[in-house]
Amino acid sequence: MSQSASSPRTSNFNHGWRFNLGDVDAASQSSFDDGAWRSLSLPHDWSVEHPFDEKLEGCTGYLPGGIGWYRKTFATPESVPGGRTLVVFDGVYNRSEIWINGKSLGFRPYGYVPIVLDLTDHLADAGGENVLAVRVDHSHYGDSRWYTGSGIYRDVELIQVGPTHIPVWGTFVTTPKVTDDEAQVQIETQINHTGSEAGGGSLSTSILDPQGNEVAKASESVSLAGGSQQAVTQQLAVAQPKRWGIETPHMYRAVTTLEKGGEVVDRYETPFGIRTIQFDKHKGFFLNEEHTLIKGVCLHHDGGLVGAAVPLGVWRRRLLTLREGGCNAIRTAHNPPSAEFLDLCDEMGFLVQDEFYDEWDNPKDKRQNCNEKERDDIVAGHDEFFQEWAERDLKDTMLRDRNHPCVFQWSIGNEIEWTYPNYSKATGFFDMDWTGNYFWSQPPIGPEEIKKRILETETGENGEHVCATTAQKLAAWTRELDSTRPITANCILPSASHASGYADALDVVGYSYRRVMYDYGQEISDKCIMGTENVPHWHEWKAVLDREFISGLFLWTGIDYMGESNKKWPTKSTRSGLLSTAGFAKPSYHLYKTLWSDDPHAQLFTIPLEDSVYEVGGDGELVEKEPGSWERRLWFWHPLNPHWEYEPGQKIVVEAMTNMPSAELLLNGEKLGARKLEDQDDRICRWLVEYQPGELSIQATDGQATAEHTLAAPGAVADISLSVDREQLVADGRDVAHVVAQLVDAEGRPVRSDEREIVFELGEGLRLLGVDNGAHDNTQSYTSDRLVTHHGRALLVVQAAAEASQVSITATTAGAASASVSLELTGSSDTGVLQPA
Repeated sequence: MSQSASSPRTSNFNHGWRFNLGDVDAASQSSFDDGAWRSLSLPHDWSVEHPFDEKLEGCTGYLPGGIGWYRKTFATPESVPGGRTLVVFDGVYNRSEIWINGKSLGFRPYGYVPIVLDLTDHLADAGGENVLAVRVDHSHYGDSRWYTGSGIYRDVELIQVGPTHIPVWGTFVTTPKVTDDEAQVQIETQINHTGSEAGGGSLSTSILDPQGNEVAKASESVSLAGGSQQAVTQQLAVAQPKRWGIETPHMYRAVTTLEKGGEVVDRYETPFGIRTIQFDKHKGFFLNEEHTLIKGVCLHHDGGLVGAAVPLGVWRRRLLTLREGGCNAIRTAHNPPSAEFLDLCDEMGFLVQDEFYDEWDNPKDKRQNCNEKERDDIVAGHDEFFQEWAERDLKDTMLRDRNHPCVFQWSIGNEIEWTYPNYSKATGFFDMDWTGNYFWSQPPIGPEEIKKRILETETGENGEHVCATTAQKLAAWTRELDSTRPITANCILPSASHASGYADALDVVGYSYRRVMYDYGQEISDKCIMGTENVPHWHEWKAVLDREFISGLFLWTGIDYMGESNKKWPTKSTRSGLLSTAGFAKPSYHLYKTLWSDDPHAQLFTIPLEDSVYEVGGDGELVEKEPGSWERRLWFWHPLNPHWEYEPGQKIVVEAMTNMPSAELLLNGEKLGARKLEDQDDRICRWLVEYQPGELSIQATDGQATAEHTLAAPGAVADISLSVDREQLVADGRDVAHVVAQLVDAEGRPVRSDEREIVFELGEGLRLLGVDNGAHDNTQSYTSDRLVTHHGRALLVVQAAAEASQVSITATTAGAASASVSLELTGSSDTGVLQPA
């Protein structure tokens, strides 16, 4: 788990668990017999294992919650006399209570934060048997506006330390000054001494460069009274530092060693990066003193078919695709991510905005996606625990995450304003005889009038916890632990946030769907401004390029996510992503690739004229049915197809995304005309074409480089094309392989308009994690071995359950030849991985 000691003191605690769905009396007691329970390895999400059910709540994706129990029996490990044994849960969703040998260690309501518990005083003697029991209460399964999952869905570790040790998350590495010649590295190390007698020794820290070479070292003596703590700060210098950056994510390691009498009593490694960040109100964002546009996306924490227990390989595939599209930043909407997700972002060079909360004092309506209008036991959320737990949740998250160079902003909240009494009305948008549109219009009243309204009307049941006051409190806690990164929040009502004092708590004010107010905010505020939630259309990025003071944006969203679809069955996921739930690229992805990447790119899409947003104008050219509507498009894209499969003579709109200045369309080699990118207001080239079978292709060029793309009309489905993203799969219970099945004709051309059921057969030694076709209205069970395709395509994700030399995956469908692909399974099979019951 990130930022703990990567030494023998830390061991994986994911295997050998037993699970029961349903509440069980006495399951917390050591004597309870769990022999009939299901055996499994963590991480685990029980909700995603169930079929989608229209009778359940759409806000969390029509999947159930419930109460679940986990138990693990283990022997007390040998330890140093006076040492401590700790367990660390990186995330349990949610309302968890944990027992060791029948003794309750406490309750933790928030499901997105790490939990550290000391088991020492309740363990059996060395070699004796212990039972760790976890009760997870997600009976309030509609407690969020998006899919959360249920269970111990992140990693668990066991940590052993001596009486003198560095605690979990016990180091903080900063780089106060960085130049090309030298970096000053400051390491603050917390030392705990739990023994009753005085203790001491020496503390030394070595810095290892990305190749593992020692490049700096510092040592000093320490002396601690019995039962005391001490913070030690060391200053080191690294010559010619290799900076962590988007293109060069160089990682260093600080190896901190505690010695006593010449013997090492603790060793702790802290990965970190050397980099500088700066936000300027007028000039934008600078990474390592270089002006850098933030090309970001928002991501929820589910991984589609794997639910909330997302293997790292699933994230890697998704982030690689986003990176290929030019993305360089992630906003973890709307909660802290897993530790290993941040490790991956460190490795890959993604900037990360680490977000804490979606609710503060007041709840949001989970079903209506706004301020609460109805409340019952099913949708009872975290707001009831916020006042008691907010400080601890925030600080535990920061202690775990603050050494990650990828983390460049702390976000204290998402669209909080409209949960407070009368904030919405105070803006003037919603209580006046006004003909504007909230998304595209300036505030109808001025800042002073807005401020007056807020001061006069902000009262109510929770009036003592006003938005600005809570923001200041959260910001103070954040700065207490880290002053090196700016604090932001995603403001849905920025005019009220500026006027009320909420924005005063922030360093960077994030605007949610309010790009039309960037100039307004720049004029009335001394704060830096950027987009923190934006729709995936050209007009949003254009607003950034037109304003040097805007640092960038985060699109909603990078990937489709489950939930936020109440009463919209069979829609179970939100389709605003650049990628589908299966990680397949969508039209918006290709548009933003032309905006964010310098690599030559062109992509074709088609749609029948009658289904499109266009009509034929008086000059015979295509025009929008609603002139200028491209500037007002919100979350969802107009319908487009990735194929050339229609009826002869049918009028088809062809759209092309490209970053080349000129593009020419060809049908069966015949030129249908060229388009200049500079002439397209929405940066999309389009043609009206009468369909005829064959090949539709685009050739785009800047006079030197060329980008091409072809859509070929196929014949009937004759075969299945299988592709896999790797040739070898490690049998460690974590590694994954993605298999994509595409229906093709006899010539191998993709067939995208004829949907068929595909059945997968896995060779012995493979474990099926799930299947998906990427469609937002796909409610076929994720845990099945079959599904109907979408655009002729399906995804299968597998893990290795045991080592084998070679295994096959076979796909079949009616009326076509079957197809197979092989994988080599390598590594140890002694991992405790078990097939699902």
